[in-house]
Amino acid sequence: MSASSRPSPPGGELAIAVVCYPTLGGSGIMATELAVGLVRRGHRVHVIASAPPSRPLPECSRLFFHEVSVPNYPLFDQAPYMLALASAIANVTSERGIELVHVHYAVPHAASAYLARQVLGARAPALVTTLHGTDVTRIGADPSYQEITRFCVESSDAITVPSLYLKEQAQRLLGIPPERAIEVIPNFVDTDRFAPPPARDNARFDDLFEVAADRSVTPGPVLFHASNFRSVKRVTDLLEVLARVRRTIPARLLLVGDGPDRAAAEQRARSLGIQRSVCFLGKRPDFVEYLRHADAFLLTSETESFGLAALESLSCGVPVLGYRVGGVPAVVSEDVGRLVEPFDLDALAAAVVSVLSSTSLRQTLGAAARERVLASFRAEPALDRYETLFRQVLATRRERSA
Repeated sequence: MSASSRPSPPGGELAIAVVCYPTLGGSGIMATELAVGLVRRGHRVHVIASAPPSRPLPECSRLFFHEVSVPNYPLFDQAPYMLALASAIANVTSERGIELVHVHYAVPHAASAYLARQVLGARAPALVTTLHGTDVTRIGADPSYQEITRFCVESSDAITVPSLYLKEQAQRLLGIPPERAIEVIPNFVDTDRFAPPPARDNARFDDLFEVAADRSVTPGPVLFHASNFRSVKRVTDLLEVLARVRRTIPARLLLVGDGPDRAAAEQRARSLGIQRSVCFLGKRPDFVEYLRHADAFLLTSETESFGLAALESLSCGVPVLGYRVGGVPAVVSEDVGRLVEPFDLDALAAAVVSVLSSTSLRQTLGAAARERVLASFRAEPALDRYETLFRQVLATRRERSA
């Protein structure tokens, strides 16, 4: 049954606004995946963002997109996105009968939602804030933003995080008291879309690396990485690791995404002399068709609250190799990949060589990865928990106003 034809769910249809960043990154992806999942369950969802999400929203009579219009006046050095977003939230919620606003990434979305609720007064919707990582560990913890971030997050009717690690960081860095409930709802993945292929076809990468035209590029196993190329992702580490791996194995590296550190990564590949073995694919909505045929996924982040890209790889049966940081160990266990101490390039390269050198090990890790995702990270259980949380929040608000 299509999302548009599905009957209202038990307990009635919810009218929800989801606020997120549109750029490639875990918070925006999870926000839009959640929106689509809720629509398929019969709810009405309005996505509010500064641009269309990086993963296109399907056309559906219950799913709406509202682009935030940010004025560009000469007076402002930077456009006042927070105020424009607050206005958009207030307008959409009042005009469309929104009962609950779910903001993803605290800065500045929680502040914008708080301001919108002040404007709406008695007509204000409930507010749920989901923290995602650097909105706590970096931006939110910065003294310039810490107090306002803490206040706005605590003003929410409910707070969720994708991992126990991030819950602990929110309590420590933002000063959220232990008695304040923070619900841990792990990220999820569409296991139908992110699934192993019937047969892996490594040759599909040859055109990307121009193997046919350049005989100096030896076909070899393919390492995969996807991110927003921010400094926290340490993308130049990927090139350092590949250079070490290629001393033993003619591995290649495919990178999907874009961001501020892409130019530095391209330059590092050239300086290491491995540029012909590296492909920067850019933003590709269809990247899963390459990911599912990769031999391993590399994750070199300085910190990760969860690691959604790693989860998507595991769902495709692709082992994950990276640094043991943040919430990553809760996703990548030793039976589905390999984690090493942060920033130890030699250790990570050795782990990559170990996995790529053994077809049987790679297949064993990949099969276990798929099973782990099916057992613990499917969409439906997560949607159940969000749906239950939303109904509880709304019921509590009704009781208080009665």
